[in-house]
Amino acid sequence: MAESGSETGPTRRASDRGRYGRLSRERVLAAALQLVDREGLSALSMRRLGAELGVEAMALYRYAASKDALLDGLVEALYLELEESLAAGPEAGPTDAAPAWRAELHRIARATYDVCLAHPQAVPLLTTRMLAVPLARRPLAVLKDHERVLALLREAGLDDAGTAAAFRAFTAWLLGYVSVELRPMVDNPDEQEPAFRLGLHRMPPQELPRLREAAPALTEPGGPEGLTAGLDALLDRFGETAGS
Repeated sequence: MAESGSETGPTRRASDRGRYGRLSRERVLAAALQLVDREGLSALSMRRLGAELGVEAMALYRYAASKDALLDGLVEALYLELEESLAAGPEAGPTDAAPAWRAELHRIARATYDVCLAHPQAVPLLTTRMLAVPLARRPLAVLKDHERVLALLREAGLDDAGTAAAFRAFTAWLLGYVSVELRPMVDNPDEQEPAFRLGLHRMPPQELPRLREAAPALTEPGGPEGLTAGLDALLDRFGETAGS
């Protein structure tokens, strides 16, 4: 992907003063996220992003040294948006139904859900880049999110092993739920008849009877209510372990 002809960056310095003034890392990442929101991850390249910002592609390498670094920057941008969302609202307090740690985990999950639904084209990076990047090399905003969740689980009274297990389960449920919510389900949006809209005629009825039957219901999003119900079930399981 490196249009400069180098894996690590350009061989000559290019001006980073574009049509919107001098660049910054925040401006580069914001423009990259907007491009991905509009046209998908396949549209993202240094050349295309440079054109969006009105600079040579080589000028971007001082803000993201490679395509992978740019993708990691998009993950960072999503988690920074999550931080802003959490900071904008009051921290969840204890209620009659849930202690403060549990209510705050629900608030984090809902805020993450909202950020992901606002940027569906970038959501696959939350899995693919985490599979490629070791823990210590993840963006600071990602590590702060990990720290926030782990601290709440320790507040719940879990020991080290329980905290690690609950953290994995929380992360798996949250990212898995969002991924299922965002999967395309409609085969032909121009069709008015539901069966043809879903493409059920493409599914052999004798081999896939249950899937054909469930397809209309699976097309409907679970929404925040489904996220909450699953998270409650998960936290009930670990809350019993902690005795809370």
